[in-house]
Amino acid sequence: MKGTSRIAVPGCYPTAVTLALWPAHAARLVEPEVVVVAASGSSGAGRAAKPHLLGSELMGSMSPYGVGGGHRHTPELTQNLSLVAGEPVTVSFTPTLAPMARGILATCSARLRPHVAADGGVDEVREVFEAAYADEPFVRLLPAGQWPSTASVLGSNTVQVQVAVDPAARRLLCVSAIDNLTKGTAGGAVQSMNVALGLPEGLGLPMNGVAP
Repeated sequence: MKGTSRIAVPGCYPTAVTLALWPAHAARLVEPEVVVVAASGSSGAGRAAKPHLLGSELMGSMSPYGVGGGHRHTPELTQNLSLVAGEPVTVSFTPTLAPMARGILATCSARLRPHVAADGGVDEVREVFEAAYADEPFVRLLPAGQWPSTASVLGSNTVQVQVAVDPAARRLLCVSAIDNLTKGTAGGAVQSMNVALGLPEGLGLPMNGVAP
């Protein structure tokens, strides 16, 4: 809020996952158990010259890391979703390293609560997400049938989100894409600073990706 002097900005994975799931938890559409598998570009691991980040090792290959709750962002994911849900949320988070320089694609799922119809329930879910993000210029709920991609948000502060319902498994699927170097901590910090200083929220932040 305006006048805030201390700001804690979420990391790139928590940004992608929280924005993918928070409307569903806020509206109590899903149970408080979440499974997340997210792919990140190599820039998410920093600039150190580590062997597994060399082009010859990375290109043409994907690999998991921080498996079994060992990733440092897991507590932050749990904290954010629990605050939104108003109850403890457990998060099974598996990050993967993808052969790309930047970007995060997060696929998140949670079991639907009994009152949400699995057959046709996606319409109810979309209404909730549309209402939640109607006034958020940096979050784009994509049209039905169109899925987020990391190329589409390259260089922007925008998050793409899409939702689907798996009726056989009675699970909600929420997919988000961000550019971790812009909409990660850096973009979130600038956006928060703008709000704190009473400036236009989007000042200095690109809304459109640069991919063709």
